[in-house]
Amino acid sequence: MLPRKGSGRTRDTPNSVFQEVTPQPTTQEAKHPSSLPTGINNFKGNYIHSRDYKDTQDFTDKRVVVIGIGNSGADLAVEISQTAKQVFLSTRRGAWIFNRVGPHGYPIDTILTTRTNAFLKNLLSQSMVSNSVEKQLNARFNHSLYGLKPKHRVLDQHPTINDDLPNRIISGRVLVKPNIQEFTETSVIFEDGTREDIDAVVFATGYVFSFPFLEGCVKVVENQIPLYKFVFPPDLEKPTLAFIGLIQPLGAIMPISELQCRWATRIFKGLNKLPPRHCMEADIKEKREAIAKQYVKSRQHTIQVDYIPYMDELASQVGVKPNLLTLFLTDPKLALEVAFGPCTPYQYRLRGPGKWDSAREAILTQRQRIIKPLQTRLMEEHPSAPTMPLFFKLVGAVAILAIGFAYF
Repeated sequence: MLPRKGSGRTRDTPNSVFQEVTPQPTTQEAKHPSSLPTGINNFKGNYIHSRDYKDTQDFTDKRVVVIGIGNSGADLAVEISQTAKQVFLSTRRGAWIFNRVGPHGYPIDTILTTRTNAFLKNLLSQSMVSNSVEKQLNARFNHSLYGLKPKHRVLDQHPTINDDLPNRIISGRVLVKPNIQEFTETSVIFEDGTREDIDAVVFATGYVFSFPFLEGCVKVVENQIPLYKFVFPPDLEKPTLAFIGLIQPLGAIMPISELQCRWATRIFKGLNKLPPRHCMEADIKEKREAIAKQYVKSRQHTIQVDYIPYMDELASQVGVKPNLLTLFLTDPKLALEVAFGPCTPYQYRLRGPGKWDSAREAILTQRQRIIKPLQTRLMEEHPSAPTMPLFFKLVGAVAILAIGFAYF
């Protein structure tokens, strides 16, 4: 059976870093993104936070509401819909849905996370980039037709990545609904006035984080934490504390965490120095303002970073940022792959502390390794027939038209 209401506890022990944003009104630490839905205490069904989800078995033949359309909410809606009688996906804003599989079958992050794309993003206006990305996303499926299109632009929110959600929606297994207005004992009323009988609720409403074991060292308010480059508290007498992985990147988190560790250990060993406190506080303020300007207001976006700009920022601190100009002058082949290919962590092993002699070879062969796991069936490659030049195609088309007119 699903845990009864109230069993979705917050982890408020001294060793806890995260607390669930549960619909638990009696626990002071528990919060909901806006406010607890009216009538949740009267609901006789079962409800849990996404952290307590185990598998689909408990939802078999049930009518389930999943609240939240972030990555957890979308994944849960898809998975639960495989056994549930009906799944309703409730969202306040909607979301732009990205596919994990990119053009030609490559992972989407290897396509998007390139230095060329990062350069174009800075060169073009945010509106132009949003127009281009939204056009591509709608080419896969029209977000308006599926009830998913939000009012905000695609770059204004952390992306939701899910390959299967459109398939579940078009088959009717998942129904997209607006925000919840009220719970009754056995049903839920949405803001559009529609009412659905339900048996269970899953709150995929995110988390709040805190560090009670570091009281006096750092202060977290509404998921806002003052850290220099999201790593170092600026007001400690000596830099003996670093936060690793306390970021939400548009890209992989493990390479970022690894580079944060490289920087932190050099600070601890005295090989690098932190700037004066006022400089660090100015940097913290600048980043906070930049996040507030780009993203919709949400506790989700307080620790948001872009992969390549942030990695380069850390790499500059360590002295390992690749020099593209030098590479184009000395090693054009490598420079092209660094500029246009996936920005993998090898790029931060080409020079400086921690340099790896095999980094160049790893970068030049990374595409083969990306597709290697897919090649479990040997395919015989057939040479493609030479295509007819456009000139001859045009001449042929004119000749056919001329013959047709003469004949009729």
